[in-house]
Amino acid sequence: MIFVILMSEHHHEHDHSAVGNIKFAFFLNLSFSIIEIIGGLLTNSMAILSDALHDLGDSISLAVSWYLENFSQKEADDDFSYGYARFSLLGALINSIVLILGSFFILSEVVPRLFNPQTVQPKGMLFLSIFGIIINGISVLKLRGGSSLNKEVVSWHLMEDLLGWTAIFIVSIILIFKSVPILDPLLSLLINIYILYNVISKLKRVLAIFLQGVPDDINIENLQQRIVEQSNALAVHHTHVWTLEGEKNFLSTHLIVRDQMKRDDIIELKTRVKKLLAEEGIDHVTVEIEYENEECESEDCRA
Repeated sequence: MIFVILMSEHHHEHDHSAVGNIKFAFFLNLSFSIIEIIGGLLTNSMAILSDALHDLGDSISLAVSWYLENFSQKEADDDFSYGYARFSLLGALINSIVLILGSFFILSEVVPRLFNPQTVQPKGMLFLSIFGIIINGISVLKLRGGSSLNKEVVSWHLMEDLLGWTAIFIVSIILIFKSVPILDPLLSLLINIYILYNVISKLKRVLAIFLQGVPDDINIENLQQRIVEQSNALAVHHTHVWTLEGEKNFLSTHLIVRDQMKRDDIIELKTRVKKLLAEEGIDHVTVEIEYENEECESEDCRA
């Protein structure tokens, strides 16, 4: 039995500027969260307090993401042979959980106000919303274009903040001209439902990666069929695909070849398979070559 490890020439460069951008966004959001809490209490606005807690959660998540994003750039060593890239993914996991818990807390405060709306100060809401749009707009610009799931989650949450403040801006203008106090808790409810829906979907993706699920854009059956159709392999089985942190994809598989296949033909087969899988976004490939009449000892081979 011939055992071969293939690694593509695809290189992933760490975005060192992203660490600095997350650090910048952390200090900006933390400062604004404090202003929001004070402003929310002064204006008696649940929508603003809702976003204040959300921003505070973002600040905590940004601090964790900042640390883990930096830590994830360490090279592989004896303790972590795959490297530390998954620590970035851990940041996305913590980020999502903090936001989900914060959203449920806010919902517990908002729902009673739907049945007993309270008067708010729309002019104060308007002022804070303008400030919020500027602050969150700067943060979004700093973090846009992130490639890791950690940066994607952080950037997406900041975009949610920007949309939330835009909604508060619109509602505050309406409240200045017409007293409809239920608009404030209703807006808070809608913002939190929207946040929960999207954060939970991100959390499912993070958990799928941690549990070594097959990446959404990869179909194992199609991969095996393509290898057989476009190479000298007689059959392909025992194929496993997973992703390290949402960017680097790994694959291991067994290729069955003719008993008479020569060394040069096997090398050509490996090169062909490597090229095919690189086109499918597979970065690291482990191939086990089996001859036609060779008995496969793995239980997966008999499945």
